[in-house]
Parts: sequence; structure tokens; C-alpha cells
Amino acid sequence: MVSLIALLVVTTLLSVGLGSLYIPITDVMKAIIGVGEDKYELIVMQLRLPRVVAALLVGAAMAISGTILQALIRNPLASPDLMGTTSGATAAVVAAITIMNGEISVGWLPLAALLGGCLASTLTYVLAWKNGSSPLRMAMIGVVISSAMGALTIYFTLAGPLHMVSQALGWMAGTVYGTSWNHVLYLTPWVVICATIAFFQSRNLNVLELGDSIATGVGMKVERKRFLFIALSVVLASSAVGIAGGISFVGLMAPHMARKLVGNNNRVVLFVSAILGALFVLLADLVGRTVFVPMDVPAGIFTALLGAPFFIYLLFKQVNRV
Repeated sequence: MVSLIALLVVTTLLSVGLGSLYIPITDVMKAIIGVGEDKYELIVMQLRLPRVVAALLVGAAMAISGTILQALIRNPLASPDLMGTTSGATAAVVAAITIMNGEISVGWLPLAALLGGCLASTLTYVLAWKNGSSPLRMAMIGVVISSAMGALTIYFTLAGPLHMVSQALGWMAGTVYGTSWNHVLYLTPWVVICATIAFFQSRNLNVLELGDSIATGVGMKVERKRFLFIALSVVLASSAVGIAGGISFVGLMAPHMARKLVGNNNRVVLFVSAILGALFVLLADLVGRTVFVPMDVPAGIFTALLGAPFFIYLLFKQVNRV
């Protein structure tokens, strides 16, 4: 954990310094504390640092959301996409952008994403209810809801004005390009509050991971706790989608790698997974904006390039076990 924190700090400073104009780490640190050169302070504080912090928050939120779902559904292939959360959030934001003709305040995007994610997840939860919410039914119905929300996203993209298509498609690819301190300000409370609650409730998540019968046997209100964790997962994933769009597979990869590093105690896994998720999105964004200059390639493309083979590997691993 100490090594990961150190790696995250160094990577963050490097990411702020790298770009069309290279800024040494010492000058980056001076600019952050307000004693650097004026030209460096402008680039660091107004252009690069907000984007880096947004990438860290988005990655951590998606990773924690995926960790909760994998423990809750007891499925190693679970991710925020499984509940239809990210698809619902994406559909809601694209609808808002289309309806408002692109003239929508950044402060409304996380709220629109939250409403869409909550709607999709609520549908999944309600349709999966039959004397309780079975993890298997939730997984199966979540795939259906996710597909339906994907179809709605395509509809709203095509139904809007032609000049809005490129904006919607770029956002759907998943990017933190153009983020400002306003984006960070809107995202931070959601991530901090939900992550803190998840951390302090991690003992209950450990019990739920053992199965409903054991959780009931030790006196836990299973459905109440399950609903709480689903709500935390939905809010984390939806708020991240509202700022950065469809950055995929982070919620799938980070929890798996965290468990390989620190075991299965969710109190520790949540923390390590958040660091790994932040690193994934930060590095993906760094590659996208520095390697392909003058283009700024969305971070979601690189997370998908890594995540798709990882998902196939996990799928074959599960099939072989069966």
C-alpha cells in the first residue's frame, strides 16, 4: 500500500509536468504550493492539474464501484456495467446534451448521470426481486438493461443535431479532456462521501460476500445492506460517468489486481483498488495526450484496449473452472 501510494504521487507529478511544454517536477511542486514561475503556475494550476485530479477521482470511483459489485454479486466478472449503471448514466447525459443542444452546465451532467444510473439500477433491482434479490438474477437482468440503455444512447445521438454527434461520441469514448476545477468540485463530494461510507461498511461487505444464508445467520439485514451497497456503487459510477463519459473496464480490472496484491479483505481491497483505478485512468489519459500529439486521444480507448483482453482472460478462466 505504501509503495502504491508513492507510485501514485510520483505518477501524478510526472503527469502534470509532461506535455507539449515539459515542466520539471521541482517546478511542478513549486507551482502547486504557489511559489513557482507565473507561466508554470498558469499551466499547472489552470490546465493540467484539474485534468489530473479529475482522472484520479474518476478512476478511484469506478474501481470502488466495481469492488463493491464483485463482492456483492459474488461474480468476478461484475462491474458497474453489469447493473446497467454506466449505460443508464451515459444514456441520460447524452439525452441531456441532445435536448439542451449542448448548452448544459457542467454542474448538471453528474446529476443527469446519477438519475440515469439510478433508473437503470432500480429497474435491474426491481426486476430481479423474487422473495429477495438473487445475485444471479441481478446479473442476467443487468445485461438486458445495459443493452436497452445502449440502444437509447444511440437513439439520442442520432436524434440530435448533426453538430452534436461528434461531441456526444467523443464524450461516450471516455475522456477527461477539458475538465476544470468546476468538474473536480462537482465530483469530489460524491466520491469522498461514498468511498468513506463503503470503507466503514466494508466488514458488512465481507459478510455479504460469504452468502445470504451466512449473513442472515449472523443477524444482518441482508436486503437493507445490499441496497446500501448498490446505492453506493451506483452513485460512484454515475458521478464518474457524468464527468468523464464511458471509461470502461476500470471497475473490472482494478479489484482483481487489488485482490492479487492484498488478499480478500474488502477494507484493504477497497483502498488498494481505488489507488489502482486512479493509476489506470491517469496513465491512460497521459498516454492519450502526449504520445499522439497534436491529437488528444480519449483515455477510455486505452482502458478498453487493456480491459477487453483482461475480460476475455477472466471469462476463459471461469469457463475452465466450470
